[in-house]
Amino acid sequence: MKPGYSHLSLDERIEIEKRYDRGESGRTIAGALSRSPATISRELGRGRWRPFHENASYTVYRDPALHGGERTQAQYRAARAHRKAQTRGARSHQRTRLCSDEAITYLITKLRDGWTPEMIAGRSRIEFPDTPAMHMSHETIYRFIYARQNRHRRLYEYLPRGRKKRRKHHGRRVHSSKIPNRVSIRHRPPEIDARTVFGHWEGDSVLGVKSRGDGIHTEVERHSRMMMATKVEALTSQAGVDAQKRPFGPLPEHARVSTTMDNGTEMHRHTELVTDYGMDTYFADPYSSYQRGTNEHHNGRLRRYYPKGTDFSHLSEAELQAAVTEINNQPRKCLGWFTPAEAFDEHLHSETTDQCCTSN
Repeated sequence: MKPGYSHLSLDERIEIEKRYDRGESGRTIAGALSRSPATISRELGRGRWRPFHENASYTVYRDPALHGGERTQAQYRAARAHRKAQTRGARSHQRTRLCSDEAITYLITKLRDGWTPEMIAGRSRIEFPDTPAMHMSHETIYRFIYARQNRHRRLYEYLPRGRKKRRKHHGRRVHSSKIPNRVSIRHRPPEIDARTVFGHWEGDSVLGVKSRGDGIHTEVERHSRMMMATKVEALTSQAGVDAQKRPFGPLPEHARVSTTMDNGTEMHRHTELVTDYGMDTYFADPYSSYQRGTNEHHNGRLRRYYPKGTDFSHLSEAELQAAVTEINNQPRKCLGWFTPAEAFDEHLHSETTDQCCTSN
């Protein structure tokens, strides 16, 4: 069994200094000390320096641009290199982020507002561009939340899944059904897949109590990630298409070009969207909810407010819209840390202005 790794000692650095002054190569020094050539190379790279002051032991440094003389030869001194190594070792296990009360307060406040660690990490650099102590990565935030000394805070309850331990998440699957005039997602234009155009949505239903058969219909715009939702008293085909018409009705034509849905029974009357609003409708493959990943992700965000088994009969439309508004005003990494509401309004206004200019 190979011995464990150990850092260079002061005696070894003294030997490196002697041999380096004699002009030996790094590989030769490594062989003499029974060390890896890479170890000696890193040590020389970090420990070498060019003296710039007069001293009996060192040569004066002369900058060619200023003095016209030659640069002094790079030197390695064991004592100096050993002090630098000790300083690096003392700093190596210290926290460099979330070490101030202001940063911790900012983190906890945003978690309580429903922000995810990625949102907090991205937005902190925008809100505090000149304060590095307030900058943090999402991984640092997760480690802070799950650290042993922070368990009493129970911050994991503010995370999207609220789990005590981190683990991978797999989205739920949908059931297949026979839908008349169904157009497969495989026939959807490539520009929709690339999210390069505005006005294309993904729709689905969030179930409530199974015995009641009610739910919430959600639609998410693929380009801006804007979410719309409305209550559905019964997950029937007529109630499903009526729930889709309510948010799509007030929108201009360029903001409601198409929608991609799952294969639930509430989507059977999708042709009314085609005839009434001129929208194209597409359907994901059975058991392939990942093809509507944007909508599934936002349904997960909505589930943070209304977990599975929630009785939606006690939920008012105003309460639902308040939750959706909060979701739409959370910054997103994919939008450069702008919010979906900001991105949607920008596209809505720009497209409307372009149409007005064209008509004039």
